[in-house]
Amino acid sequence: MPNPKRIHLTFNKEKDMWQAKREGAERVSVQSETKAETEGLARQIALNNKLELVIHNKDGRISDSDSFGNDPKESKDSVH
Repeated sequence: MPNPKRIHLTFNKEKDMWQAKREGAERVSVQSETKAETEGLARQIALNNKLELVIHNKDGRISDSDSFGNDPKESKDSVH
């Protein structure tokens, strides 16, 4: 079941573009030719909307995630 509180950064092979899209959404929120640019834009969307940003590699595997919402975990993020 899609979680509308997450936005995923993925690579679209058909368009040869990086894109960010909320779970369950039909339209892409942002897209760009570079992962860094798309990640920056997606991070801003996640921050403004208190979402979790889930970052995927080109092969589709999750490489990282960052929560900008009400994260119930008390643990410290060692990456960000």
